[in-house]
Amino acid sequence: MPTETKPNLIRVILAWGVHLFTASGAVWSLLAILAIFEKDWKMMIVWMIVGMLVDGFDGMLARWADVKKYANGLDGALLDNILDYISYVLLPALFFIKADVLPESLRLFGACSILLTSAYQFTQTDAKTEDHHFKGFPSYWNIVALYMLLLELSPWLNFWVLMLLNVLVFVPIKYIYPSRNNYLRRLTLVLTYLYGAIGIWGLLTYPNHPRWLMWLSFLYAIYYIVLSLIPKHKPA
Repeated sequence: MPTETKPNLIRVILAWGVHLFTASGAVWSLLAILAIFEKDWKMMIVWMIVGMLVDGFDGMLARWADVKKYANGLDGALLDNILDYISYVLLPALFFIKADVLPESLRLFGACSILLTSAYQFTQTDAKTEDHHFKGFPSYWNIVALYMLLLELSPWLNFWVLMLLNVLVFVPIKYIYPSRNNYLRRLTLVLTYLYGAIGIWGLLTYPNHPRWLMWLSFLYAIYYIVLSLIPKHKPA
């Protein structure tokens, strides 16, 4: 009878280490939530950035470490979804309640609205399509919260933008997954990393951040939306 080969111990440790790296997102979210209670927006931004960096690199690390083979006792996709709901939905919902970015009488309503619409968005069977897109507005509420904080626009304008984005959760537009799309891939990756680097620099300078830089960053948002709306063609 053929002997069963034992998995490479180093590969197993690396794979489980990637899962631990992903799980650390819960810690950074907790630290950001504690900062929100203290209304320490600077530290909230710092911990949110750390959490977003973890979320941005854990998928690449998971594929490199082949976690599905060497750490298959844990559902990495489920772990990622749980952490995304905490960091991209629950955390900004609390921010909308504690900050002054929404009309005071509607803060709880605004927070509850994103909790409910995102619960739907996250649990659709095809929320992430087979060709690596998000169906419906992909619950980037932490990004929305940061823009509201840094741009210091009217709370009523912020509220109606929030309501519009809630509606877009249910509109089946296919939004690109920047790190996994198959068209204009190099350009998209370059622009995404540039957007991230400029955004981090701008955020870390808060409250003395250059507001023109925040407005300039909307060029990437326009590119992202246009690329999501154009007809998709599968590569030959």
